[in-house]
Amino acid sequence: MTALFALATSLMWGLADFGGGLLTRRIPALTVVVASQCVAVVVLGAVVIATGGWSAWGPQLWFAVGAGLVGPVAMLAFYQALALGPMGVVSPLGSLGVAVPVGVGLMLGERPGLGQFAGIAVAVVGIVLAGGPELRGAPVQRQAVLLTLLAAFGFGAVMALIAEASSSVTGLFLALFVQRVTNVVAGGTALYVSVRRGAVALPEGQGMGVIWSALPALAFVGLADVAANGTYALAAQRGPVTVAAVLASLYPIVTALAARGVLKERLRGVQAAGAGLALVGTLLLATG
Repeated sequence: MTALFALATSLMWGLADFGGGLLTRRIPALTVVVASQCVAVVVLGAVVIATGGWSAWGPQLWFAVGAGLVGPVAMLAFYQALALGPMGVVSPLGSLGVAVPVGVGLMLGERPGLGQFAGIAVAVVGIVLAGGPELRGAPVQRQAVLLTLLAAFGFGAVMALIAEASSSVTGLFLALFVQRVTNVVAGGTALYVSVRRGAVALPEGQGMGVIWSALPALAFVGLADVAANGTYALAAQRGPVTVAAVLASLYPIVTALAARGVLKERLRGVQAAGAGLALVGTLLLATG
């Protein structure tokens, strides 16, 4: 079940990243973050009430608060990077954050078998290669890479924190709700401060109409991200974090394939090879 939940995480994160990247090309990234998370708060609030999730309240929710504080910074950096550079290049680099939860798992005493270690190594190499040789190039590319590395560390920290925020399904709903409320508070504060300093929250010459017209896409991004966090937490609770984290970090391949299919972005040979290695690593992890 660990592999199944982790691969579902990859699918949903990959599609959420693709949708978020598209939205930031016409709406400021911070507005996309706040608006999409507001939708998630409303839906999760209803789920918590319906399932009685409030009964799982406890000190472990501080991990969810921590994830909620780190998440908006990571998402903002990542969406800005997606707006600057090709999705098929930026997204794979963002998965380097897998080093954080894998490191935590190893420090907590997890010792994957030889086959799983081989799968981790092959998958991580594949993920890096899927990013393509973009560390040198135009200034926009370099800025996109730096933003992506910042996002990667943040995503890895969120993965490590959310895995510790609950021990039951109802507790997970509450943890995700607390995380998203914190996201909205932190992101909303940042948006307010940026607007006071002269930044724009909406595209020039457009009002809230652009948000209402994009609401289905914003809802999809927010809810897919929530669902991915949930399935990752379930994967990490049911098996080694080192395995769950690597499998969950295959989401860039989903983003790259979506960009290839919808935006006609072309993958370089090294990126295609990286995607193939990542899939081989996945098979080793799933069967190790």
